[in-house]
Amino acid sequence: MSLSDIFAPIQKELKSFDRELKIQLETDSPLIYQVTRHLFASPGKKLRPTLLFLSSKVLGNDGKEAVFPALALELIHTATLLHDDVIDEAETRRGRETVNHHWNNLVSVLMGDYLFAKAFKILVNTGVPGLQEVVSRATERVSVGELEQVAELGNTEIEESRYLEVISKKTASLFACAGESGAVLAGGDPHNRTSFRDFGENFGIAFQVTDDLLDLTGDSQMTGKGVGNDLKSGWITLPVIHALRESPEKEGRAIAELINNEFKDGDLPLIIDFVSSYGGLEYARRRAEFFRDEALSSIANLEPSEHKRSLEELANFVVDRKK
Repeated sequence: MSLSDIFAPIQKELKSFDRELKIQLETDSPLIYQVTRHLFASPGKKLRPTLLFLSSKVLGNDGKEAVFPALALELIHTATLLHDDVIDEAETRRGRETVNHHWNNLVSVLMGDYLFAKAFKILVNTGVPGLQEVVSRATERVSVGELEQVAELGNTEIEESRYLEVISKKTASLFACAGESGAVLAGGDPHNRTSFRDFGENFGIAFQVTDDLLDLTGDSQMTGKGVGNDLKSGWITLPVIHALRESPEKEGRAIAELINNEFKDGDLPLIIDFVSSYGGLEYARRRAEFFRDEALSSIANLEPSEHKRSLEELANFVVDRKK
């Protein structure tokens, strides 16, 4: 199923989302106007808003109240990307120059701060009980994950459990928030909140593991990002963790030293070959599929519907995607 097919049951909500996003980004500041035009000229996949819309509608909500929480989540996500690109010294995202590369780090950081503030201003005006607490908790968790990732940069001895802990905070938090927010909008039943939070959490981990695979094996023309960005920044991802764990100590140590001390673009094929030879790519694929399956089990008891099918296919999409 294509993304357009997955989006079909929530077309009305996505159109409202796009329309309201333009309104929310209106500004008298020439610089903010230029940066937001640059940022949103190549829109992302809207996975977090989509998850929120589908979660609320599969539980019987009409979706009208979901647009503003979805906007807040997308702005928070975009803010984290602006900060990430500074940390990673990234030059491209979604096939365009990053804000830090086109302008500078200061503009990227301050624009991220602006979008965080804008997101919470939107949330305050929603008036849905419990929603601010869910989103603020997730945002705090994302920030902790970002800091914990920075603390692990260059650590070639990082354990898989620690890697999963970091990405569950840094990436999965907003997906878990999207799922739980949908349940809050649909009445806030505690069981539904837990089920959809778990769906989003496992969905987000599957998404990030797949992203880490694409960082090594993806086509930059398709992903819109450079290849090997994680390694260049010193972040050791699951495919590399597994290969280092499975390889002979001497060979693993040589690769670890290469990553930490002398890494150049020309070394990337050597590292990818090492990761592939010791099963890192295949292992990461299996782990992504495991977390996808965990997500699906959280909603298995829902009655069949077009919204449930789209949720299931969205989970399949994140592990099968090429970008």
